[in-house]
Amino acid sequence: MATWTIDPIHSEVKFKVKHLVVSSVVGNFQTFSGSVESEKTDFSDARISFEADVNSVNTHNEQRDGHLKTADFFLAEEHPKMTFVSKSIIGKGNSEYTVTGDLSIRGITNEVKLDVVYNGTILGFGNVPTAGFEITGKVNRKDFGMTFDALTEAGGIIVGEEVKIEIAAELNKQAVTLKQAA
Repeated sequence: MATWTIDPIHSEVKFKVKHLVVSSVVGNFQTFSGSVESEKTDFSDARISFEADVNSVNTHNEQRDGHLKTADFFLAEEHPKMTFVSKSIIGKGNSEYTVTGDLSIRGITNEVKLDVVYNGTILGFGNVPTAGFEITGKVNRKDFGMTFDALTEAGGIIVGEEVKIEIAAELNKQAVTLKQAA
């Protein structure tokens, strides 16, 4: 079984949510980690685990980032981590997969499906095998207890319910130690 870990320097975890119905706010998590265990070189048997520090949320607006950490959204003080653990992976052909897993936010866990494109594996820096993936999906923030609703003076919705997830992940294969091989 090979273990691969996410390279946070060459990866990005982004989200988009509608603002005032006509535009989108884009944010990311600056602190995250993840690993993949797989015996097959095409990752079709992958077991994935991921976590992000919700206190690292960044939308390029300090006031909004502070609001996102409150009980209206992430409730970061009580639930500082967002996690994902895969349950199944189904190949769709052309190095594309659907990964089903449990996403936990605010202590609420829901099953989600993510679309994954495997971009291939090469020998990276230091001749370390490096694999690249693009992951996309959608979740409803209200399914995770983020029920904040506010309207503009004219009655327009300030924050949409659907959140789009976009992850660019570069993973490095971990060396097998004698202890692991035994």
